[in-house]
Amino acid sequence: MKKILLILAVSYLPFKALAADAESQARSWNLTGEEKARFSAKVVDILCEVSGKCAEKCGAGSYQLGLLTEGGKLIPVNKNGQTSFNGAVSDLLPLCGKTVEVDGLLVGEEVPAKLYQIQLIKQEGQDWAKANRHTKDWKEKFPDVDGKGPWFRRDPRVLSILEKDGYLGLGEEADKKFIEENY
Repeated sequence: MKKILLILAVSYLPFKALAADAESQARSWNLTGEEKARFSAKVVDILCEVSGKCAEKCGAGSYQLGLLTEGGKLIPVNKNGQTSFNGAVSDLLPLCGKTVEVDGLLVGEEVPAKLYQIQLIKQEGQDWAKANRHTKDWKEKFPDVDGKGPWFRRDPRVLSILEKDGYLGLGEEADKKFIEENY
């Protein structure tokens, strides 16, 4: 685990060189340490890159994906362009192993906490596309889930975990006690 953290920490070092791109069309979200960053990189399975244990098709959506720059720097992509808590796997998975141009925001404090939020993506010879596939893919995966509000409030997987472990992860009794003491 220490080796993986060290590799990820070192991977963040080139962010200054990627950030503050004048050509970036990324929309500011006024986040801590936000910097626009537009660059080209290969879409990769992060686990494969750091451990050498590689699954077919970048893990088929089971793993976190990232971007590997031409200079060999690995950049985890933690979010897409949607405002909900949506990851970028839906946007990146169809491009596994391909070199793309991305535009988005580096956010957070300095090394190793900078994260990349992808807003736009394009393959060579194609137009820019918004990185916003997650909710559409989620609806296709769970067509029978009705209701209003963000997807994560209705997701059967999330609801199952909350039912089992509670909101604090400590069970229903801990949730009740916390609410009584704090609200």
